[in-house]
Amino acid sequence: MTAHAIAEVARTRRLLVALDFDGTLAPLVDEPMTARALPEARTAVARLAALPDTVVAFVSGRSLADLRVIAEHDDASPVWLSGSHGAEHWRPGSEGASSLDAPAGAADLIADAEAAVADVAGAWIERKSFGFGLHTRLADDAAASAAARAVDALVAERAPGWRRRTGRDVVEFAWRHEGKDTAIAALRAETGATGVVFAGDDVTDEDALRSLGEGDLGVRVGDGETAAQVRVADPGALALLLDEIADAREAEVDAREA
Repeated sequence: MTAHAIAEVARTRRLLVALDFDGTLAPLVDEPMTARALPEARTAVARLAALPDTVVAFVSGRSLADLRVIAEHDDASPVWLSGSHGAEHWRPGSEGASSLDAPAGAADLIADAEAAVADVAGAWIERKSFGFGLHTRLADDAAASAAARAVDALVAERAPGWRRRTGRDVVEFAWRHEGKDTAIAALRAETGATGVVFAGDDVTDEDALRSLGEGDLGVRVGDGETAAQVRVADPGALALLLDEIADAREAEVDAREA
């Protein structure tokens, strides 16, 4: 199944390889800003990005600024970026684009969420471009539940229209409603991709995986229910899969040029 799927997507005329970052290219870590892609994942990404008619993009829930830090991404990079679940963008040769149209009361709500969990051991609030995330990776179950209840109550009372997303030990709240499915659709249109590979590891990646169509390839990294055709165990296994896609794509390019 995997070999056939790789061979099929590698034959597409213009390929988009879109990848989540945390838990997909980089192992999950307790301190979010220390996350870095595995060396073998970086090598595979570089191979793919260097191929003709092949575009690589990182599609993350991270704010664009934070994504650029953890991805060690600079203005010379060929890798396209979609941050904040597709609400922020960076394209080669252009500046990042987003609309920081914060609604009234957003700053006060985020500050109150920080105060609500300040005394909850192992819980903290991450400010994001369009809202915030409650992290509970370092909290025990009781503390995590208490923090989530407190923040949920705040948002339900004062910002019921904000989008709520759950992930591994994180709950995110945003006044923008874009998802990774809309990010993939935008990238597909901008790049003119005729085939898409998307890989992700969490619940928030399933929107993108469900949006894929015939001729695309969805990859789930790790466990959990998924719409992906292929599952790999961890970021190291994904790096091997990306190398296989690069091998197949290189062979396809060589065959076209022969």
